[in-house]
Amino acid sequence: MANTMALTSIGLLRFGVVTKKSNFHLTYTSGSSSRFSTVRAVQESEGPRRLVDILRIIPDVSRNYFKRPSRRALFGGISLLGGFYVAQTISLSFGALGVNDVIAAVLCVLITEYVTRFYYSRPKVTFPIALLNNFKMGFTYGLFIDAFKLAS
Repeated sequence: MANTMALTSIGLLRFGVVTKKSNFHLTYTSGSSSRFSTVRAVQESEGPRRLVDILRIIPDVSRNYFKRPSRRALFGGISLLGGFYVAQTISLSFGALGVNDVIAAVLCVLITEYVTRFYYSRPKVTFPIALLNNFKMGFTYGLFIDAFKLAS
């Protein structure tokens, strides 16, 4: 007794990666004649078949996704607020304990200076590097705001 089931992959059709539907047939054979059940998969059409192929198209899909300025601004803001959040968390955790404050401050300054040097040494600024700089700006802003809170 053999059952055949046709599955259609349309997940990549939304992004325009696969132009036509690909049929995937799964054959399941069971019965008293065979000791073990056999599963055989056959793919009939061209297109991404393996995980490696799907991973290779991720940069193209993300490049097309971030072409719109509104999405770039949204992720820039999220990066800025993420840096602010991380700064507040570091300041709260090390400030509440009162241990290793100086070491945490030195590490924060070193990381900030390294990101600044990395950003301004590039001849062309790409979007991920700009997101890293936005994160650094939010981080610095969060530390300044926390310093003003402690001074009052």
